[in-house]
Amino acid sequence: MRYLLILITIITSFSASAQRTGELKFIPADRFTLVGKCEPTHNPYNRIDTNKYKGLPPRVVQLLSHSAGIAISFKTNSNVIAAKWCVSAGKALPNMVPTAQKGLDLYIKNGQKWQFAGIGKVTGICNEEILIGRMDNTEKEFLLYLPLYDQVDKLEIGIAKNADIAANNNPFVKRVLIYGSSIVQGTGASRPGMAYPARLSRATGINFINLGLSGSAKMEPEVADMVAAIDADAYILDCVPNTNPELITERTANFISTIRKRNPDIPIIVMQSLIRENGYWDKVLGTQVRQQNINIQKEILSLLQKGMKNLYLITSENMIGDDHEGTIDGTHPNDLGYDRMIQYITPLISDILNKHNIKNH
Repeated sequence: MRYLLILITIITSFSASAQRTGELKFIPADRFTLVGKCEPTHNPYNRIDTNKYKGLPPRVVQLLSHSAGIAISFKTNSNVIAAKWCVSAGKALPNMVPTAQKGLDLYIKNGQKWQFAGIGKVTGICNEEILIGRMDNTEKEFLLYLPLYDQVDKLEIGIAKNADIAANNNPFVKRVLIYGSSIVQGTGASRPGMAYPARLSRATGINFINLGLSGSAKMEPEVADMVAAIDADAYILDCVPNTNPELITERTANFISTIRKRNPDIPIIVMQSLIRENGYWDKVLGTQVRQQNINIQKEILSLLQKGMKNLYLITSENMIGDDHEGTIDGTHPNDLGYDRMIQYITPLISDILNKHNIKNH
């Protein structure tokens, strides 16, 4: 009898939710402002038009179809916000929360800060859910973050039928491109808005673009050409975790020089790999990470000694703390680790950007 009651409760709850969303009107999200994109794309929720760039590795092409870092900026007086969205049939990742991988993450402007409001939980390929309800009907500004590790093929925003909705401005200024590994893309974060480029944007008011390429940020020459061609006010390279020590020595100078040739004066910030917790016990992994960081520091110092200007290195000592609780799997930060990372890098990055007059006003 107990299990029957639970089942009835679940069915009733689902029916009520479906009834509520059925009473709303839905508008295609691409009618509003897309935040965090590098350039226009055929599918508005892809990050890059990969047809423009020749020779990209197939895995890089596939990852660039993911919507990591993209958000929808809109304003409405609706007392309820819902969404319908479709993702791929790709399998769940073992080190990702489903909401971060394939779900949605809603923020509302509260004074001068962005405040979390609700999530869109993924239940299948196509999903429909109320993200937040029972609000007052004053006009509010919203940011809706899209999935970190999947392609979005369709997205609609639902509001009350008697409410108004319109595109809002991009709340962030300038463009700082972060090219890097799964840590940039957001592995281990609990929801899309918790990936560290998104957190940097909300903390600073500067538009940090997520070009995380999980396992595939290896500084290939073809990728260097793509990164250099993307218009930005600054570049951050957080790709050391994906590039073995030998490739760091082989490719770093060319990668950075390619960016510099296209962008003579803007700052390029390179970050060492954070220490992988598994490496304290796995001696091979620990040695590799130490050598990665040694090699990237050598390459940056060599370029500086040869006269390259506006090149900076952020080292990674204690980037995610020293209590060994900052990862989800020994490699990728959890929300605690990302928070410590943000506290560590934000003042360093801000000082560099301020020096180059890259500010939020």
